[in-house]
Amino acid sequence: MRPIRTLLLLALVGGGALFWLTLPKSLSDQDVAGLTGDAEKGQRIFTAAGCASCHMADGATGEAQLVLKGGQKFPSPFGTFVAPNISQDPEQGIGGWTLAQFASAVKRGVSPEGEHLYPAFPYAAYAKMQMQDVADLFAYMKTLPADPTPSAVHELGFPFNIRMALGGWKLLYLSQDWALPGNLTPTEDRGRYLAEALSHCAECHTPRDMLGGLETTRWLAGAADPSDPTGKGRVPNITPAKLSWSEEEIVAYLTTGFTPEYDSVGGHMAHVVENYAKLPVEDAVAVAAYLKRVEPAE
Repeated sequence: MRPIRTLLLLALVGGGALFWLTLPKSLSDQDVAGLTGDAEKGQRIFTAAGCASCHMADGATGEAQLVLKGGQKFPSPFGTFVAPNISQDPEQGIGGWTLAQFASAVKRGVSPEGEHLYPAFPYAAYAKMQMQDVADLFAYMKTLPADPTPSAVHELGFPFNIRMALGGWKLLYLSQDWALPGNLTPTEDRGRYLAEALSHCAECHTPRDMLGGLETTRWLAGAADPSDPTGKGRVPNITPAKLSWSEEEIVAYLTTGFTPEYDSVGGHMAHVVENYAKLPVEDAVAVAAYLKRVEPAE
C-alpha cells in the first residue's frame, strides 16, 4: 500500500504544481509604477503593431479604421476567432481598463477578469515589447473614439473553447527570447524589435505545430494561409533562402506595396504595407536589414 500512497501523493503534488504554473498571471500596478505614456510616441507603436488592421470593422476605411469596434473574423484550424471591441467604450471596450490591466493583456495574454486570452491576439510576440512602449500605446489609444458594439464570441468547438488549457500552451510557447540572437547593428536591432515584437511577422510567416505554436527552428520559413478556404494557400518564406530581394527592394515593397516585378500586394499584407507607409522610412529599412540576417530556412 505504501508505494501506491506515494504515487498518489506525487500525482497530487505534481497536479497541483502544474495547476499553479498554468494559472493566469496578471501584472500589478507596481509593475507599471512610474510609467507615463506619450500618446504621440504611442501612435507610432499603434501603427507598427497593426492594431487597427485587426480591430477595425471589416472593410473600414479612412478615419473609420480608428473606431476599434472589432468584428473581423480570423479562421484557423482550431475554429474562427473574432476580433473584440478594444475601443474606449467603458462597458464594451477597454475604456475602463488600467495600464496594468492593458499591459497584462498585451504582454501576458490575461484579461482584466483574470482569464487567459487566446493567442490569436499575438501576445506571444508582444511579450517582447518594452513596457514604456506599452504605456505609450495605452496613452494613444486613450485618444481614440468609443464604440458601444458588443464583442462577438469566438466560434470554437470543444476542447478549444476551454481557456484553462491555454496556461499549458503558454508554458510551452510564451517566451521573451529573440528568434535572432547575437550581436546586431543598431539598425538590425530595431528591425528585430519591429519584426519579432511589434509587427509580429512570425505570426503569419512561420509554420505552426499541431498545438498552434510557432516552429521556431523554421522561423519565417512560410506557412499555410488559414484564410484560404481551399487549404492550398501559402504565406511566403521570407528568409534569405527564398527572398532574394535587395534591402532596397524590400523597403520599396513595405512602403509602396509593389514587388520588384511590379506585382502588387494583396490579402492581409496590404494592411501591413498601409501601416509601414505611415511610419518613418527608417523602420522599413530596419526590417529589411533584419530579414537579411535571419537564418535561411527551406
